[in-house]
Amino acid sequence: MEKISKIMPILSRVFFLILLVNTLLFSGFNSLQKATVKKGELNLFFSKSFDIHNVRHFILSKPHREVYDFKHTQLAHKKVPLGLGKYVRMAQYKKDIVRVVITATKGYKPLVYQPMLSAKEYHISLPKGSVAKSIHKRSKHKPKKKVKPYNPHKYEPIVIDAGHGGHDTGAIGSGKREKDLVLQVAKRLERQLKKRGYPVYMTRKSDRFLKLPQRTKIADKKKAVAFISIHANSVPRSKRNKVQGIETFFLQNTRDAKSQRIAARENKAVLKGTTKLSKNVIIDSVLTGPKIVESNKLAIDVQRHMMHQLRTKYRGVKDSGVRHAPFWVLVGASRPSILVEVGYISHPSERKRLFTPTYQELLAKGIADGVDSYLRNRKKEIDLQ
Repeated sequence: MEKISKIMPILSRVFFLILLVNTLLFSGFNSLQKATVKKGELNLFFSKSFDIHNVRHFILSKPHREVYDFKHTQLAHKKVPLGLGKYVRMAQYKKDIVRVVITATKGYKPLVYQPMLSAKEYHISLPKGSVAKSIHKRSKHKPKKKVKPYNPHKYEPIVIDAGHGGHDTGAIGSGKREKDLVLQVAKRLERQLKKRGYPVYMTRKSDRFLKLPQRTKIADKKKAVAFISIHANSVPRSKRNKVQGIETFFLQNTRDAKSQRIAARENKAVLKGTTKLSKNVIIDSVLTGPKIVESNKLAIDVQRHMMHQLRTKYRGVKDSGVRHAPFWVLVGASRPSILVEVGYISHPSERKRLFTPTYQELLAKGIADGVDSYLRNRKKEIDLQ
C-alpha cells in the first residue's frame, strides 16, 4: 500500500503533463466550421484566419483527382463533409490534416483563392466538365446546337509589359540578360491568362525597346483592368550570394533605401533627359486616388499566389513581400498597375531557377491566379456597394 501511495502522485503528474501537451497541441489547430457548394465553387469556412501556405495541393491520376491537404486543421463536426455532391470528398485524413479530394476530368484546372475581405475563407472552383459529359451521353442521338459558354473575363483586357528590350538589356548575371528572361515569363503569363478567357495584349513580343509612353498608352487604349510589368532584380557583385527573393511593387513614393535603389535602376533607361522638376510634377499628380489603392490590392494577390505556386515544387523561395516605389513605367498607366520583380538575376542559384521552364511556368501561373483573385474580390466589393 505504501508503494501504491508513493506511485499515485507520480502517475497523476504524468497524466496531467500528457493532458497539458494534448491541450497545447490541439489549441493551435484551426477548425473547419462549414463547407458548402455554391455557384460552382467549394466554399470552406474556418474558425480563425487561415494561412494559405498551410495548404498542400497535388494531383492523382486514373481518375484525375485534385487533392488539398489543410494542415493544422480539424473538422468541427461530422456534418461538415456532407451534402457536397459526388465529386467532392472530405475527411479528417490525420489528427491535424483535413483532406479534400475533387474528382474531375483531366483538363480541369481549379481556380483557388482567398477573399480579400475574409482570411477565414478558402474557395476552390469545381469542374463543369463532369456534368456536361453525362448530358452529352444522354443526348447522343439528338445533337443540339452548340451554345458558347459564358465567359466572365470577356470584357476584362490585361496588358503585360516585358521590361527593357532592344539596346536596353536590363540587368546581366553571368551572361544572362534580364530583357530575355522577362520576355519568356511574359509570354508564359500571356498563355496562362488567355486560357482563362482574358483578352491579353503585350507591349512587346520581340527584342525591341519601347519608350515609356508607348508602353502605358497600350494599357489606356485597350482599357485594361490591369497593367503588369515584368522585371528581374540585381545587386552588385559583392552582394550577389546574399540577396535574393521575389517582390511585387505598386506606385508610390518611398523613403525605403532598398525600394529607392531598385526603382532608380529600373527607371534609368526611360528617364534620360527628364528634369528633376518635371519628374516630381508628374509623379505627384498620380500618387493619390483609387488607382493606388487598387494597385496595392492587385500586388498583394499576385505576390501571395506567386509564392504559393513556387513553393509547391521549390524549397527556399524567399518572399520579399509587397513594396511601393516610384517606378516610372507605372506612372503613365491610369489603371491598376504593378511591377513584378521575379527574382535576382545576380544570385547564382536563383538565376538558375529563373531560366528553368518549370519555374517560369509556376511564376506565370501564380501571377494569373493573383489576377483572378483580385478581379473576383473587386467584383464582390462592387456588388456589396
